[in-house]
Amino acid sequence: MDTFLEILKYILPALVVFATVYLLIKRFLDQQHSLELMKYRQAQVSEITPLKLQAYERLLMLCERISIPNLMLRLNVKESTVEQLSKAMLVAIQQEYEHNLTQQIYVSESLWQIITMAKNQTSEIVSTAASKLDRSAPGNLIAMEAAEVMQQSKVNPLDAAKRSIRKELSVLFG
Repeated sequence: MDTFLEILKYILPALVVFATVYLLIKRFLDQQHSLELMKYRQAQVSEITPLKLQAYERLLMLCERISIPNLMLRLNVKESTVEQLSKAMLVAIQQEYEHNLTQQIYVSESLWQIITMAKNQTSEIVSTAASKLDRSAPGNLIAMEAAEVMQQSKVNPLDAAKRSIRKELSVLFG
């Protein structure tokens, strides 16, 4: 029994010292881990912020490039028929959209849905305008008809998308 007490007399203080050192080292390592995690997140934010800004810029550019007046300027309208030009416009809209598909990872889901709806509505405006005209008519008539279709609907989907982009940017970046 005396031996047991003698052993206990040495082991008990050693266990208290061990527990204290263990807790101090654990707390220190936890704080270091938190600090490193915070540094990592800050580094991520500083790297992602420029990419996010670039995505918003590219989506604004998408809206500009698929607007009907800009499509008319870029595509050769002088010798095209309504059928040829409407098909070319629809292809150009789809290509621009596909070219910017990857930007959706940098913006909110709701904004991406707005962009997609704006693209679809613009395509629908082109299709509706083309369907109201004779297929062999001069292609430049499609712009006037599309303007009339948009005036009747009283909503320009691309303007709404641009407002949404600006709104999300102002919320994110003050």
